[in-house]
Amino acid sequence: MEAVLLKGPTCVGKTRLVVELAKRLPLRVISVDSACVYRGLDIGTAKPGPEERRIAPHGLVDLCSPDERYSAARFAEDAHNEIARARELGRVPVLVGGTMLYFRALEQGLADLPGADAALRKAIQARAGREGWPALHEQLRQLDPAAAARISPNDGARIERALEVLRLTGRPISEFWLDGSGAAASGYLKFALIPEDRGAWRRRIEERFDEMMKRGWLDEARALHALKLDPGLPATRIAGYRQLLEHLDGQFSLDEARVRGIRATKALGRRQLTWLRAKRDIIHLVAENPQCAARVENEIHSHWRIRDRRATPGETR
Repeated sequence: MEAVLLKGPTCVGKTRLVVELAKRLPLRVISVDSACVYRGLDIGTAKPGPEERRIAPHGLVDLCSPDERYSAARFAEDAHNEIARARELGRVPVLVGGTMLYFRALEQGLADLPGADAALRKAIQARAGREGWPALHEQLRQLDPAAAARISPNDGARIERALEVLRLTGRPISEFWLDGSGAAASGYLKFALIPEDRGAWRRRIEERFDEMMKRGWLDEARALHALKLDPGLPATRIAGYRQLLEHLDGQFSLDEARVRGIRATKALGRRQLTWLRAKRDIIHLVAENPQCAARVENEIHSHWRIRDRRATPGETR
């Protein structure tokens, strides 16, 4: 068995679960989160806090600055290196997060997609500013209906990428997805942490948003805003940050930014759940069940010979 994969939507308790497991097992935790790779974006990404990281140090966190791009291909390479390091140390590698594209890159590999074209992206974003992303989604539906069916009309990042690939290659991005799906995922023990009470889960998203605001999220967004970054960079498009940055640009009030940020976070969670529901080779865990950690621990024991039952708090990467 290569590694444990613990997947789940935003605000479902993945960090809490993996910290509990790290108290019982010799783990090496590897983050699968496209937002947590950025330094300085701590509150709004719900990064594990100092005590959580003391008990369960997280790899692949704080890797780059907000003015950089971090890709799924780079993640797959970094994750494989982290897994190998964990095995060298005699520890169980546990990859935890909600960035499903990163999980897919790790498990199945990626098609040979072209790199980003800054000028083309700027033109697509300018058109989206004039017409709105739903209008560009309609164009995508005409050109690549298979991709449009999988992309929300308001998911600007994915619409932009699909149109970019079309312009650069003349091929629909859905064809590249098929090209990259041939490698069978193997060697992974997979879990999905799923909220049973969806209403309570949505309320937790709202409550966490407000709690992060009390902890200084707006100040964190101000520091990001002061960098005057290209609005096409991934760090500026993270759910919540994007809406706060738009507020700081004067586009709408802070109250409206809150409403839009919560709505974007819930939409992200729905997409993550849709992705997980389509997967069959995965053990589903009810997030509200207090026995989740015991279930995962038992499964790990059935697949690994554990050298030392207790993790060592504070292990360095």
